[in-house]
Amino acid sequence: MAVSKKIEGMITQSSWIRKMFEDGIRLKQQFGAENVFDFSLGNPNVPPPRELLKALIAVAKDERPGVHAYMPNAGFPETRAVLASKLGRDHGVKIAAEHVIMTCGAAGALNVILKTLLDPGDEVIVPAPYFVEYRAYVDNHNGVLKLVKTKEDFSLDLWAIAEAITEKTKVILINSPNNPTGRVYDETSIRALASLLEDKGKKLGRALYLISDEPYDKIVYDGVEVPSLLKAYRHSLIASSYSKTLSIPGERLGYIAVNPETEGLEILLGGLIMCNRMLGFVNAPAFMQRVLPKVLDAAVNIGEYQRKRDLLCNGLAACGYEFTKPEGAFYLFPKSPVADDVEFVRALQKRNILTVPGSGFGSPGYFRIAYCVDDATIVNSMKGFGEVIRAFRK
Repeated sequence: MAVSKKIEGMITQSSWIRKMFEDGIRLKQQFGAENVFDFSLGNPNVPPPRELLKALIAVAKDERPGVHAYMPNAGFPETRAVLASKLGRDHGVKIAAEHVIMTCGAAGALNVILKTLLDPGDEVIVPAPYFVEYRAYVDNHNGVLKLVKTKEDFSLDLWAIAEAITEKTKVILINSPNNPTGRVYDETSIRALASLLEDKGKKLGRALYLISDEPYDKIVYDGVEVPSLLKAYRHSLIASSYSKTLSIPGERLGYIAVNPETEGLEILLGGLIMCNRMLGFVNAPAFMQRVLPKVLDAAVNIGEYQRKRDLLCNGLAACGYEFTKPEGAFYLFPKSPVADDVEFVRALQKRNILTVPGSGFGSPGYFRIAYCVDDATIVNSMKGFGEVIRAFRK
């Protein structure tokens, strides 16, 4: 056998998102790109801010000796310092450069954190719907993923989280704004979760770590704000990236921010830096680390995503779909009109509409639409969306 049984099983159960994306390529070749409505992949389509393009050019012209040399595994000290200063302002906490570690995207950040924290068999509690890759990330480091349901509107169910905590629980991992629902967990929920974990941690005699995956933290709508995890809970870490806020997912630039008051801070920081190296990331891309200080306050045009959200929501509501309007990110998670969400997604695919079944996100009976697409894709897909839901309701 060419690969391990474990990897063979993972290939067999590979991500629906990637599967639909690959189907999209095939259908576009067959029918033409303008006749295929691909909502499968959360690939940002709003252009990067002009400040970023100017910074890229400026940094590329830097001919100083040593700019491409090795660096500390945690990243360039000057980059970490300016990022820490901004995080301190944004979160209202005192955070220094030493509490920030530059990573290869948020995915790299999460793998570094989980490698550092988990012993074999440790449980990681994740509210569902959840980002599909979390299962693989937890498994990478011999942890056990434990899903808990959210409420009907996808807000946190604190009772369900409390019931799920056991002697084996080490981490609670949340994602806000959430992929696939667009839900932002509000400040009341975050503070209540923090209080719950403090209480449970005291009873267990050890810290429960709260990790927030926040690559969409600046993509929010209607005056909604993402509450500060660092301010709410001392045993907290943030994993984030600039993939979405600057529209540069291919550049793999992210970071870990560690609450300075967390238990065992020094050894935790040492572990994170060591795992950044030993997992093979070594350090975040040097070129983009030099770019970042020049664009810390820049962002894509969030209004474009809000307009696309409203265009999609208005169209689907007129067709008769039921959904909770997203507060952030660029995903909509409507209810499937039939219990079998896979069947419904396949029916949409026959109309050249590519979405992802909710089963892949731990929530059967729903499906995900990534609306980071051209307006024409949204508008021209409505005929097919309407035809399919009417066919299922006959």
